[in-house]
Amino acid sequence: MEQYITGTPVATIIFLFTIVTSLYAFSNPEVYGKLMLHPYSVSRGKRIYSLITSGLIHKDWGHLIMNMLSYFFFAFKLEATFVQFNPQWGHVQFAFLYLISLILSDVSSVIKHKEDFWYNSLGASGAVCAVVFSSILFDPLSTMYVMPIPFPIYSVVYGFLFLGYCMYASRASRDNINHDAHLYGALTGILVTVLYYPEITSFFFNQITGRQA
Repeated sequence: MEQYITGTPVATIIFLFTIVTSLYAFSNPEVYGKLMLHPYSVSRGKRIYSLITSGLIHKDWGHLIMNMLSYFFFAFKLEATFVQFNPQWGHVQFAFLYLISLILSDVSSVIKHKEDFWYNSLGASGAVCAVVFSSILFDPLSTMYVMPIPFPIYSVVYGFLFLGYCMYASRASRDNINHDAHLYGALTGILVTVLYYPEITSFFFNQITGRQA
């Protein structure tokens, strides 16, 4: 645990704080009401804070576990990568990527549901997707196991499978999980990473095609 705190403090704080807040909200409906994103209110200049706080709570155990597993597999590695490339500002870069992705992915929901008084959403999905796709740019051919697939798949394949599911779920959604946030979070994560390191695009395609940098 000490290596996470000292080596990747931002990722560690976000990870622990999100889990604690989500668990607390499971047994406190009033917290859900205050922290969930309410696009109708936000579009009218109220509850602006929910653009961030909605990413600190989750619908249920399954939702929390899915997001935090993806976060765990990619976030700590990504912060360490940023620090490796930029020792002075790497931690700040990771914090900014996570925060801006959380906000911008929620803005899409505010625009889409600004006239729907009864619509609320929650979850860290947008920011987690940003972390996943940012990490994929650095190491697209790393492998991972995803149940129920009985063989390892490349992280880049996982990313697009995950996005495909989220786009489908967004259209068929009947819950309060912010499925739209996945796509916009992923795009934000890619854009911010490219702004940080413009050379990452050529590195990514060289990795995919097998060319030498």
